[in-house]
Amino acid sequence: MKAKITHQSVQAAKAKDKAYELRDTTLSGFICRVQPTGRKSYLVEYARGKRLTIGNAAVLTPAQAREKAKAILGQAAEGGDPAAEKRKAKADTLRNFIEREYRPWARANRKRGDEICDRVLRVFSTLADRSLSAITDNAVERIRTSRLNSGTSPATVNRDVTCLRGALSFAVRAKYLDAHPLADFKLSDTDSSGKVRYLSDDEAKRLRAALRARDDEIREGRNRGNQWRQDRGYEPMPDIPLDGYGDHLTPLVLLSLNTGARRGELFGLQWDDVDFRLEQITIRGATSKKNRTRHVPLNAEALDALTRWRRQTSGQGLVFTGRDGARLDNVRKAWAGVLQDAEITAFRWHDMRHTFASWLVMRGVDLNTVRELLGHGDIKMTLRYAHLAPQHKADAVARLV
Repeated sequence: MKAKITHQSVQAAKAKDKAYELRDTTLSGFICRVQPTGRKSYLVEYARGKRLTIGNAAVLTPAQAREKAKAILGQAAEGGDPAAEKRKAKADTLRNFIEREYRPWARANRKRGDEICDRVLRVFSTLADRSLSAITDNAVERIRTSRLNSGTSPATVNRDVTCLRGALSFAVRAKYLDAHPLADFKLSDTDSSGKVRYLSDDEAKRLRAALRARDDEIREGRNRGNQWRQDRGYEPMPDIPLDGYGDHLTPLVLLSLNTGARRGELFGLQWDDVDFRLEQITIRGATSKKNRTRHVPLNAEALDALTRWRRQTSGQGLVFTGRDGARLDNVRKAWAGVLQDAEITAFRWHDMRHTFASWLVMRGVDLNTVRELLGHGDIKMTLRYAHLAPQHKADAVARLV
């Protein structure tokens, strides 16, 4: 509907079953939109398919709205993008941009979206209240140098910068920034083939012994508790079989050592992903780091661990759950206790993945097969284990003689 937008025409516009618009006959692109609820608002259409809301007609007069529309149309005529400028003004600082714009996107598109956003705001806190356009590679370089001098590893600093880079890349794509301020920023050099921590045969024996002792202790505690319940007429807890496990920790550890699966991948493993007939597990793309589904064979120890564990569970849903049946989020306390009992030091949960790969390489498995089992995107990550196969190099050099 076309009409000159005036106080009288806006007042005369009545609500209908569907929203409709009054298009001004004197200023092309100036619009008054009337909602079925009776709410009226001014808009400006400055290009095909591109609009901006000017404001509520109950607050702005037609003359005020018209002047704002003229300013926006003038900005567009000079080659600007009024919507982008409005977004820039809304996300004026790094903190505001992260909280209002990037965090909702990261939650929907990144596995650890909130963690990434929190990391950026924590590590780069001195930049958080700067405008996006004021973030420079020199400012980031000063923070990097300070962290390296304080003892933070280059790999950790690189991950921090990568998180910030990702946020700023989104800002460029969404037109909050005209150019990426870290486009030429170089990450710190790291030794991707450095020494990896893996279990020696003796440490592996001590770890398994500590796990068995823990299971026995939990089983004995359950038996004592059930005797106490029986004496008082209470319903007993389920018995833990002699060949069973005290809880999820032992089967988790055994599966990690024998499949190389990441902790998060095992936390998200479903019983439907375990194929006892084909003797393999499927790591779904939704739970994997690289969003790629892969299939990992189960050796005798891993298959036995899952078979025993299934007898102690419902065999449905998540393979490993917390006490309330929800997805596990950590096993830090129990894991630290087992390592202490086994007298194993400087060993993280992720090092079991290194152990899996290292054992394979030392037993002559080629690096490409190891890469496929680990789910690495390319061979570069797997090359860190190459030094564990010295016989291949020795054989090659021997051919010169």
